[in-house]
Amino acid sequence: MLELASYEGRHRVRGTAIATVAIGGFSLMYVVLFPTFAESLGGDIDALLAAYPEPMLKAFGIQTLASMEGFLASELYTFVWMLLLGLYFAYSAAGLIAGDVERERMDMLLSLPVSRTRVILEKFASLAVPLVALNVVVPTVIYAGTVAVDYPVDPVDLFVLHAFSIPYLLVFAGVGLVASVFFDRASLAQRTSLGLLAGLFFAESLLTGTDYEVVGTVSPTRYLDPNAVLIDSEYALLDAAVLAVAAVVLVALAVALFRRKDIE
Repeated sequence: MLELASYEGRHRVRGTAIATVAIGGFSLMYVVLFPTFAESLGGDIDALLAAYPEPMLKAFGIQTLASMEGFLASELYTFVWMLLLGLYFAYSAAGLIAGDVERERMDMLLSLPVSRTRVILEKFASLAVPLVALNVVVPTVIYAGTVAVDYPVDPVDLFVLHAFSIPYLLVFAGVGLVASVFFDRASLAQRTSLGLLAGLFFAESLLTGTDYEVVGTVSPTRYLDPNAVLIDSEYALLDAAVLAVAAVVLVALAVALFRRKDIE
């Protein structure tokens, strides 16, 4: 059992280590820079935000830069974590099935005594390697860094945010998985999922408060707010549940499509 997941997971260790070091180092850089940023501007930090265009503030989730929590939520989590890391998971998932089909390896895999459902579920499960590593190492690094620079964040809020980001990232991966089943070329599946999710990310940010706000309800970004968690300690359990259900639905859809797919 889980031989496919174990095999795929082992091949993700090196990439996961690189991504974890890169994002962990990037996060630590933000933590270390904040004291200098805050001290150089004094109490005028948020006054500067008045000069920013409103669409820009919405797109990047900037609520306040006067605290470590607000700085991390705006500068790190909204863009790097929610968008770039989300696209990383979508990109990775988009190659899971289409990559093997394109390289004509799927026929050989399906000739083994394994069901299509098992193949797709275990391949998707291999994404647990980067998912767990990033959501354990990065918050640990961030919390230790904020303590070291004497601007500690609430560890409960920080780890709740990362717990909530797990179903969020799984939704991105689920979209990539559906694209991977639908298309026979990995590059096409990857471009399609990246374009769709990036579009939804910015649509949700820019359309909030307009007559077209309803469009944002299909964007995963609507259901995770780093500012609310880190600044206000608000835990939107219902939104996290929506993301979890959406991830399950996407995986189930991918399984259903794959079971009916003709492998050429």
